Order: sequence, then C-alpha cells, then structure tokens
Amino acid sequence: MHFGKSHLEDKREDLRSHYGKIEKTAGVTALRIAFCLLLVVLVCGAGLVIGAVRGVIDSAPDISEANIMPLGNASFIYDADGNQVQKLTGAQGNRVSISIEEIPLDMQHAIVAVEDARFYEHNGIDPSGIIRAFVVGVSHGFHFTEGASTITQQLLKNNVFTDWMEETRMQSFKRKIQEQYLALKLEKTLTAEGENAKDVILENYLNTINLGSGCYGVQTAAQTYFGKDAKDLTLSECAVLAAIPKAPTAYNPKNHPEKNQQRRDKILNNMKEQGYITEEEYTIAMNDNVYDRIAMHTQSQAESAPYSYFIDEVITNLINDLMVQKGYTEVQAKNVVYSGGLKIYTTQDSYMQSILDTEFQNPENFPANTQIGLDWALTVEQADGEVQNYSKEMLQLYFRNSDPNFDLLFDSQEEAQSYIDQYKAAIMQEGDTIVAERSSFTPQPQACMTVMDQRTGYVKAIVGGRGEKTASLTFNRATDNYSQPGSTFKILSAYGPALDLGKITLATVIKDEPFNYSDGTPLQNSDLTYHGDVTVRQAIINSINIPAVKVLTELTPKVGFDYLKKLGFSKLSEEYDVIQPLALGGITYGVSDLELTAAYAAIADGGQYRKPVFYTKVTDSKGNVLIDNTENKATQVFKASTASLLTNVMEDVLEKGTGVAARLDNMHAAGKTGTTNEAKDLVFAGFTPYYTAAIWATYDTHAEFPESDREFHKRLWAKVMNEIHEALPIWISKLPQQYRRQRSVRRPACSPAQAARPSPNTLRYPICRPSVARATTPRRPQHRRRPEPLLQHQLRRQPRHRRRHRRKLRLRPKHLPIRLLIHRRLLTHQRLLTHRRRLMHRQNRIPRRRYRKYSRSPKRAALPNNFFSQVYAQKTGPLAYASRTGFSILLFPSESISQSAFLLRRRYQHRFQGKRVRSGYLCMR
Repeated sequence: MHFGKSHLEDKREDLRSHYGKIEKTAGVTALRIAFCLLLVVLVCGAGLVIGAVRGVIDSAPDISEANIMPLGNASFIYDADGNQVQKLTGAQGNRVSISIEEIPLDMQHAIVAVEDARFYEHNGIDPSGIIRAFVVGVSHGFHFTEGASTITQQLLKNNVFTDWMEETRMQSFKRKIQEQYLALKLEKTLTAEGENAKDVILENYLNTINLGSGCYGVQTAAQTYFGKDAKDLTLSECAVLAAIPKAPTAYNPKNHPEKNQQRRDKILNNMKEQGYITEEEYTIAMNDNVYDRIAMHTQSQAESAPYSYFIDEVITNLINDLMVQKGYTEVQAKNVVYSGGLKIYTTQDSYMQSILDTEFQNPENFPANTQIGLDWALTVEQADGEVQNYSKEMLQLYFRNSDPNFDLLFDSQEEAQSYIDQYKAAIMQEGDTIVAERSSFTPQPQACMTVMDQRTGYVKAIVGGRGEKTASLTFNRATDNYSQPGSTFKILSAYGPALDLGKITLATVIKDEPFNYSDGTPLQNSDLTYHGDVTVRQAIINSINIPAVKVLTELTPKVGFDYLKKLGFSKLSEEYDVIQPLALGGITYGVSDLELTAAYAAIADGGQYRKPVFYTKVTDSKGNVLIDNTENKATQVFKASTASLLTNVMEDVLEKGTGVAARLDNMHAAGKTGTTNEAKDLVFAGFTPYYTAAIWATYDTHAEFPESDREFHKRLWAKVMNEIHEALPIWISKLPQQYRRQRSVRRPACSPAQAARPSPNTLRYPICRPSVARATTPRRPQHRRRPEPLLQHQLRRQPRHRRRHRRKLRLRPKHLPIRLLIHRRLLTHQRLLTHRRRLMHRQNRIPRRRYRKYSRSPKRAALPNNFFSQVYAQKTGPLAYASRTGFSILLFPSESISQSAFLLRRRYQHRFQGKRVRSGYLCMR
C-alpha cells in the first residue's frame, strides 16, 4: 500500500469527484430494483400457486355427491322359499358389506394401529405424519417410500378417485391435494350431520379393502380364510387380516404365511404399545397357531361348483331384462348383476329341482346301451407361426375316410380319448405347439326337462342335460336347443285352433286315407297303415298323422301359425313355416323345451298363455325394487271350453293311447307324445292340475333311437312327476268352482322336515299332517231342503223299500262321508257297485238290504283293485270328484240332491250329461 502525500491527494480528489458519487448511487438503485423485482416474482408465484391449488380444489368432487361406500358388492340368488342358493361375484365384487357393530373392536384397532395410529386424534389429515414422511424421504436420498395418507384419505382414494392406478405424476400430485381437502371436509360434514365420523369412515374402509384371494371387505375374508363371520374373529385372526392390505398378494396368509406372520407380529406389538390390548392378550395371540387353521380350512374348501342350469337361465334372463327394460348396455348389465349387490328372488322350487337333478343323473332311467359323446376342439401354432384350429367335425371327417359310419359316439371315455390321440398324431408336425385344447365327454342319449306352474307361469325346475355340469353358463338343451317337436304340435297348430273356431268337435269323423301335400309329396302315418273313418278323439289318442294335416289344411296353415305365435314360439318363420307340415311339427328352426312347456301350460290353465318366468323380483343393495315380475299377465289364446276338451282327450292319450307309459300313479294327468322322422327326437309334453312339464330326448349327433329305446323318456317323465305330486291331494278340476269344497282328509303323518316344507300356494291345506296335530274342518250348520217335484216324481215311481232307504239316508246325514269304489266300465251301465262286503258293513254302516241291491252283478268278480278310485265326502253340500278316466261323481246329502241336480243340468248341460239320481249321488260324464 502507498501512504505517500501524492497518493493521499489522489484519493481525496477521487472522493470529491462527481463521477464517483454517480457510480455509488447507481449501485444502490440497482440493488433496490432487484429486491423489488424479487418481491414481485415471489408474490406472483405465490399467487399462481394459490390459484392453481384453488383450481385443483374447485375441481375436486363435491363431498355431497362423492360415494364413500364400496363400489362393488356380491349379489345373491334366492329360491321360492327365500333360501339362498347362489352367490354371484365379479371383479372386485366379492364383497359382503356389514355394519360397524358387526366388526369386532380388535379388527378396528388392528387396522388403526398399523395404518393410521393417530386416526382418532386428527381431523382427516395428519400433519405430523406428513412431516415424518418428508424427513424420512430426504434422509434416504429423496426416495419417499413411507406414506403419510390417513385412513380417511385411503378411503377416498379407493372409492372416489377410482382411477389412481393409471395416473401420471402430475395427476397423482393433483389427486393428493384433493384427497387432503376432501378428507377435512368429509369428517367436518359427517360431524355436522350428527354422525360418528370415525365409525362411518372405518366401517366403509373395512368393507372396501382388498384382503387377497379375491376377497374385498372383512366379512368375505373371514368366511374365506376362517369359515366364520367377521363378528366371531379372534384377536390373532384380526391381526392376520390387518396384515394383508399393504400388499394383498405378498401378505396372503394362504400362499405366504411367513411374510404375513412377520407383519402380524408387528401389528400385535403396535396394539400393545398403543394400549389396545394387554400383555396377556398379546401373549395369547402370539402363541396362537392361526396359520394351521387357515391351511386346514383351505384344504376342506371344495372348488366352487358351476352354476346350475336354473341359475344360468336366471342370469341370462336378468341381463336381457336390464338391457330391455332399463336401457343398460350389456357391460353395464353384467356389472350390475355380478357386482351390484342385488337380491334376486327366483321361482325355483328346490325340492322339485333336486328331484330332476337326481333322476337325470340316475343311469337306470336311460337306455342300457348308453354311449359317450365327444365335444372337442384344438388350437395349434405351427412352426412357421401360423395358427390352425381343429374341431370335432374335422376329426369326424378324418375317420370317416376309413369308416363311413363313424359318428362321434363311443363305448367309453377311454375309447374317445384314443381317437383324439390318433388324430392329433396325424395332424401335428415337428415344431408345432398346442396353444389350447378342450374336450368334453357327455353320456348319450341326452335329455332335458322343464317344470312350471301353469297358473303363474313360474318355472319351478329345469335341467338342461344329463351328466356332470363342468362350467357355468354352458349350453342348456332345455332353452338353447331348438328342434322339431313332432306330434306334440298337432294339438297346438291343428286340433286346438279348429276346436276353438268351431270347425270340428272331438266326435267329428275324418277319413284316414292316402293323402298328398299340396306339392304332391305323399303323407304316411307312423304305423304305415290307414284306419278309415276315425273321430278326432281317436286320431289324437293314436297320434294319426293324416287327420291332423287334413284339419290344418281345411283351417289353413296361416290360422294355425297365428295361434302358435300367440303361444310364444319365437323362431317360427312366416316365410317358411306357413305350410301343411306345420300340423306335424315340420318347421324350419324348431322350438325349445321351455317354449313347448309354456304352450301346454296354456291349455292346462284354461287357454291362458303366460310367458315363462324365472325370477319374481330383483332389489338393489338399498332394498329398492329394480324389476318386478310378480304379476305375470296372461293372454287368452284358446277358449276355456276348448282347453277343457283338449284336456279331456289328452287324458285318454295317457289312459289308452300313445302315452300310456307316462301315466301317473297318484294324480290325474293329460299329455301328448311326439316323435320326429326316423325317431331322432323323442318328446312328451303333459300336465296335471298342479304343474306342466315337457321332456325332450335326443342324441347330440342326431342318431336314430332303436325301437326298444323309444319309451324311456315317458317313463322318466312319469317318475319325476310322481315324486313331485307324491304328497299333493287330488285336484278337483272338472267341475265348477262352487262345487269344489275343502275337505277334511286325514293325510299320512310326515316327518318334521317334511312338515316344515311349505306347501304350494295353490293348496288350501298342508301337504301332510303333522305327526301330533290333526287337521279338522269346522262344522257347518245343516240346512234341510225340500226335494223338488222332479225328484219327488222319481221317488214315487220307485218301489216302497227304495223310498224308505232314501228317507233313512236323508234323516241321517251325519253318517257321511261314504267311501265309494267306482269301476269305470260299470258306469256305462249306470250301476255303482261296492267292492268288499265286509268293508261296506263295518266302515260305512250302509244297511244290509241296500248293500244287497248293489251287490247283484255278474261283473263284481272282475273288479281289480287298481281300477277303483276312492272318494270322500263331507257332511253337507255336494263334493265333486273328477277321475282320470273322464267320469265325474257328485255326492251330497239327500236334502240337496234335487236342487244340485237341477242347477247342474240347467247351467252345465253343455259340459255334462246328467244320469239317473241314485241314493244320494249323481253320476255325470
């Protein structure tokens, strides 16, 4: 440094210089400007940040509209008695939501201890948790691995921000801001509404979380892993479930018990440190060998069985109805069915369904020479990358080169597999890879059956094939298979419409003679003979073809076609099916077993057609009715008188016609058989006063049934219907309603399980009586009526001793009921005979002289027991009994004989022909 005089003078001169002052002032000014600019930038940046945050918050969902409840819940299907028969689940829909009261405290505390320790202290977000996560992330080199979200924020993320798995980094940042804002607002809103915010949030969270193995929510997880409800979980089991949500696959207790145990131990330790459990409870839980129980329960669990044929149809019909009635797309409808938390109430009678399932799995009900049918497909990727598909038809063509009769029917499954192996060896080349292969072995012949209640249209049971059902929503032969119905169409397309329009009667005579269709094609009967003059009744009973075609030709095929459309046959073609063969079931696309059942149900219900219904009502997760099928409206297709005539003649089909093999042991029945050309399809449709059923038998390969195997389907129909009607009383169906009286009949005692089974809605008393109580009918006052002149005149013409006995019966009505054994053939002689002398004297107290009067018959010795019908009558009023042979009996005390006979003759003379009045009963046909 220089401290000389000259140097100091220079310094002094510089300080006094004007330029120096300017430089200093400029520097200070620049500094001030820079500071001001910095402030402006900071203010603007803060404003932008605040504005951006404000915009993010403003775009957040409104908390009043945000649904914090789980988005998917399992749906349940119930039978007609309200019993659960099936659980439906979809992706993220295997969930059963329960209330917070049903979730044990240990489960609540376990999830809080590991996920959000200050859950009961903060108001939706945890600032200390955010700071902790930030510090840990910075200390680990800005790797933020520790979360700071609260249970409230996680609930919002899962149920409000459902697309968080596909977010970008910027979208994730935006969502977290909205989560924190909504978390604060949610708890504030719930508290303002007077609810316990923490309980509401925790309930929905525990019903939402993924707990591995396809389980969502603690209730489903408890049933899956431990086979119990959530409310019954122990402390150790609660800790096991609480360990899963962090990584449902890695911490799955079935697949990775060691990892789950490590986290479970941590949870139990947290619970002890946070004061939720005591040291003793902690020790017991730590020593609990819970993973052995999980392994044992998993092994005991059977693989989920495929849906039944009935459930398949319920799902298919419901999805279609949601699309048609509610305007859903197919995807939306399926999501609602499988994950909408629906309750679906079906028409299925589980007792009847079990009968069908059992009988169709019984090989004794089918021909002895049962074979195995093959359904096979193969996909191969060849060495050059080309993908080639092979089918069972290609396999059949390959083997037909050496065996023209090869038909995909085998004596055993092993034989079928050997042909598959041979074909694969022939088509596979070196380097080829099998991508997929499917093979199914089904017993042949196949059969299907549908049972429905004709008064409601409710389908009670259905089976779509025999053999094991290996998958859900598979081919159902009762609803998906459309084939020609054969002679069952004679009733629906020809005779029914002609009777309805008054063109014919059952007594109309038609000449069975050589006949050609309008195009010149000759028509033959199934027995290849002609029968000359036959009545319509005889033609139906013996299923003669030519009279049926003649009737339809006279009526015109268009009329028969229109009746069939009214009966619900969906695939009839106006272009191809308005032809004469329509009378014999000769149609282009065929009909299904379900459609045929519904059509015959219309005849059984007085000519009223009802669409088949598989479910009555569907409610959503909140109990609101989504679809209501309870009122199944009917369409009048045939007149009631026409339906009655058809029923009468079809009863004779079972008594002495082509349907004898389908005759029932314990119930009146009517029906019609059907066989297609070359006996490739065997059909029988029939009904009782309770139910209508149709059965269909065929080979999947369309092979011909041998002559010896063409009756088994009728026997199977009868066996099923006999079991269904085993405990049902005989239905009085041929007489007017005012003559159908409830009877006090001592029914056989039944077990408690049978007594608990509800009787059909149509019955007015139980199917069987309890073993202790006895059903009784209250007495009605006796009203004595003076006989009318008509009956007085008849009495005066009779011998004195007959009038005396009539008076005795009239004075002693309390001696009724009277058991009558009626023989069908003797009714034509207007004679009523008793069967056993000792029985008449001991049980029925009929005077000996009166008994002698009826016992004088040379035909008495020719009365086999199985030709008799048992009739009961109560003390007052007429009781009608309709036999399956077509005869009807009216019984009444003598006081009401005359009046009842007069009313019946006058009002119902078009239906009955009154016979002579004898000793308190009136015989009619």
